[in-house]
Amino acid sequence: MQDNLTVYDLCVIGGGINGVGIANDAAGRGLSVFLCEKDDLAGHTSSASSKLIHGGLRYLEYKEFRLVREALAEREVLLAKAPHIIRPMRFIMPHQPHLRPAWLIRTGLFFYDHLGKREKLEGSQVVQFKPENSPLKNEITRGFEYSDCAVDDSRLVVLNAIQAREQGAKIVTQTRCKSAQRKDGVWIVELENIQGIYQIQAKVLVNATGPWVAKFIQQDLNLKSQYGIRLIQGSHIIVPKIYQGDKAFIMQNDDQRIVFAIPYLGKYTLLGTTDREYTGDPNQVEITQQEIDYLLDVSNDHFKMQLTQSDIIQTFSGVRPLCDDESDNPTAITRDYTLSLSQEHENEAPLLSVFGGKLTTYRKLAESAMEHLKKFFPDLGKSWTEKALLSGAENLISIDVLSTEIENKIIGIDAETTSRWAHAYGTRVWRFLNHVTSVHELGQDFGHGLYAQEVDYLVEYEWAVTSEDILKRRTKLYLQFGDSEMQALDEYLLDLHERRLQKDVA
Repeated sequence: MQDNLTVYDLCVIGGGINGVGIANDAAGRGLSVFLCEKDDLAGHTSSASSKLIHGGLRYLEYKEFRLVREALAEREVLLAKAPHIIRPMRFIMPHQPHLRPAWLIRTGLFFYDHLGKREKLEGSQVVQFKPENSPLKNEITRGFEYSDCAVDDSRLVVLNAIQAREQGAKIVTQTRCKSAQRKDGVWIVELENIQGIYQIQAKVLVNATGPWVAKFIQQDLNLKSQYGIRLIQGSHIIVPKIYQGDKAFIMQNDDQRIVFAIPYLGKYTLLGTTDREYTGDPNQVEITQQEIDYLLDVSNDHFKMQLTQSDIIQTFSGVRPLCDDESDNPTAITRDYTLSLSQEHENEAPLLSVFGGKLTTYRKLAESAMEHLKKFFPDLGKSWTEKALLSGAENLISIDVLSTEIENKIIGIDAETTSRWAHAYGTRVWRFLNHVTSVHELGQDFGHGLYAQEVDYLVEYEWAVTSEDILKRRTKLYLQFGDSEMQALDEYLLDLHERRLQKDVA
């Protein structure tokens, strides 16, 4: 399996939000782009976030003004780019006088309201809590309310990958970069997938491997990393809904960290995140008992509804690859990104490595990457992603209107499924519903509103391979699926894979 004749402008290693963001931006500027991901798109850090597009209120305490300003502005940009997967959300911070004085919080919120461009989102305000209708403990009588956004993090990655492909990028998953070496002014990149080993060539190599960024440089490229990386584990727990309403809570704790309580998928509350140094294998990160106890304690200190470990439906953990700034406190390590360009002499193929970064600022990080690389591509096009709608936002009037259109077209479909489809796919939902007029035409019913028609689409157009890809990262239905239902989906996917192989051979 040789692809040696093709010389790409860019080879991006890593299919998380930064990798697909860079691939998308570059492809839209006229570069030929190849991206490989060893597992699934958003398979690691990018799907283990708190599902927020936010300015980072707590970063103001660490004087990260540039990062906060950029992130605040990006909230509005991303909300316009993908209103089906991103929505405004109000956040309530209960006031705990012994932790942070009211004047300090008001000052921070003033900066939060005015540091970045704010057009669609409401400003902050003081709120009072009445014991009879507040989910908080009676002793918590006031707080502060402000705006940020919620996002389906893994779909943000997939939609950027779809857009990159439509701009001409080649994106492959389940494909590991075994090694890469410079030769005659280009990179020779050796790749491995289930079918075997093959090579491509690229003028520039982009290392967007997230938690593996330093390891990739040292072990796979046999080079020296310019920066150290610190892995900070963030864990979340999912519990049944602990309060009514659609607002999130941001809870302060005695250790100066904060924990979010976020309405999740209509039925649950998402509690997180933690901050702890992680030294293990990023492939094997799991929540610790200490983290579980910590999140339960913070929640129980604030809410009337008391939780125990038996209430936990699901947990997830990820590691944030932060650029090592030698801070003693994991919470204080900068969330800003650092781009490292390595090229010892003029004719040597350049390497661009991405250290750090966060979901909210992925687009700006990609623009910064293009700034670093434009000297190698004199004909590089101009920046374009700020106004470009992501897949599914085209001609989208509103989610409610789209949901109604689906419901009216497909006889027998339930409202929960139409809402999920509208939020996940936006107007691209018609790609697999176009000729469907009844649920009976959707093929095998796997339960909980998942039908063969959608599964086929996800495999064909969204790089889904396994039931985990579909249930965890494409649809979020994994919280409802039982073992027997998952087995039926696995069997269908295996049969579908074999049919596709036979078709390719024919």
